Amino acid sequence: MRWGDMRPSDNVEEASGGGGGGGGGFPLGGLHLGGGAIIIIVIVSLLFGVNPLSLLGLMDGSGPVTNAPPQTQMAPTSSRAPAAQPNPQTDFVRRVVGDTEDVWTALFKQMGSRYEPPKLVVYHNSLQSPCGMASAATGPFYCPGDQKVYLDTAFFQELSQRFGAPGDFANAYVIAHEIGHHVQNQLGTMQKFDSAVSRNPRERNALSVRLELQADCYAGVWGYYAAKRNLLEPGDVEEGLKAASAVGDDKISHGRLMPDAFTHGSAAQRTYWFKQGMSTGDPRTCNTFATSSP
Repeated sequence: MRWGDMRPSDNVEEASGGGGGGGGGFPLGGLHLGGGAIIIIVIVSLLFGVNPLSLLGLMDGSGPVTNAPPQTQMAPTSSRAPAAQPNPQTDFVRRVVGDTEDVWTALFKQMGSRYEPPKLVVYHNSLQSPCGMASAATGPFYCPGDQKVYLDTAFFQELSQRFGAPGDFANAYVIAHEIGHHVQNQLGTMQKFDSAVSRNPRERNALSVRLELQADCYAGVWGYYAAKRNLLEPGDVEEGLKAASAVGDDKISHGRLMPDAFTHGSAAQRTYWFKQGMSTGDPRTCNTFATSSP
């Protein structure tokens, strides 16, 4: 995938990891002298020909202050800290998110609406979110509470090694799927989902499958326009389909889950709806709630 040609988003933030409590400022340390003591030091320095700053330095424990040495012909050194090297994975995420923003902004405009892009938080190890604790074990997710996507990029390695779905377009599919949930939130689909579940809690799993499959279809819609603008390379679509299949409920559970326990859909369902979006580029064809069996 030619992700380097995509526009980077400004809506990706990298959470700082770990860390303890902060201090109360930067202490200057040493002894705190009153005005009278300073006058005495100045008088003594005048009598003995000593730099008063050096006496002050000795008293506060910081050592004597010496005069600056004469300048030499050495090459000047820069006082600037070296620029931080960009994280390739974060740059990848920024560019994929930026491209989804461009696609959905145009599609929402066609629908007579305005797309408000979500924030995507890249974190490492774990992070508290309004939807609970985020970690690599939970996988990427979208939180309607703050309208943010949470992603530990370690999941990309998990997708490749554990699920057998390597490749940059496989990783992009994961991001586009979570962005698809934000699209659902903006279109009111998530609100309808919550209302339906509150009326009939037993339907939660079945409705959740439809919600996830629609997000797969929306990911395919983004992929359609990425392909149309020649941003995909040979083998990319196959990577996306392989990723969609790999995270099917039946594949993850190795067949131990019954369909009634599915929450995301089977491998066949996920690839079907991803292909639906990829082949049409039309969000209207992604209405998984209107079919008798998704």
